[in-house]
Amino acid sequence: MKNLFALAALTATLQLAGTPAQAQAVPATTATADEAAVKLVLTKYQQAVQKLDTAGTHRLFTANSQVFESGGVEGTYRHYAEHHLGPELKEFRAFTFSDYKAAVQIDGPYAFATETYTYTIGLKKDPKDKEAKAPIVRRGVATSVLRKNAAGQWQIMSTHSSARTPRPKK
Repeated sequence: MKNLFALAALTATLQLAGTPAQAQAVPATTATADEAAVKLVLTKYQQAVQKLDTAGTHRLFTANSQVFESGGVEGTYRHYAEHHLGPELKEFRAFTFSDYKAAVQIDGPYAFATETYTYTIGLKKDPKDKEAKAPIVRRGVATSVLRKNAAGQWQIMSTHSSARTPRPKK
């Protein structure tokens, strides 16, 4: 976590101090390719959640990643997947995303992503219940910091998500 704060402070300092224009310039094709690669990582994670299966998703995260969800510190992604997300997904019949949008900003070997979406969770029917419970619908947002590793692959270092009941449309 200290490294994340140090990175943010360094980035802010460099932006305030300014750097020569040619040092700031990133070829558009590289930035576009990196943005697409980051969005692909985010999409792979989203698809795994929709499949209700976290198998292999640890590769999308750094070993020392940090996950924060709705005010809670969940630890590394491996811990989160084993102790929170994985068991939770087993209780679901379906998990779908809609109204999804992602914005990505590349800064050297780091990427900063913001995702907004609506998700709907269908719970499994409890044998004791006559009917299945109503679906859970939430409006969510996630911010993530990704780093390009030595192999050129983008991985999530830190992610924070929160959600709330959608506001009624006026």
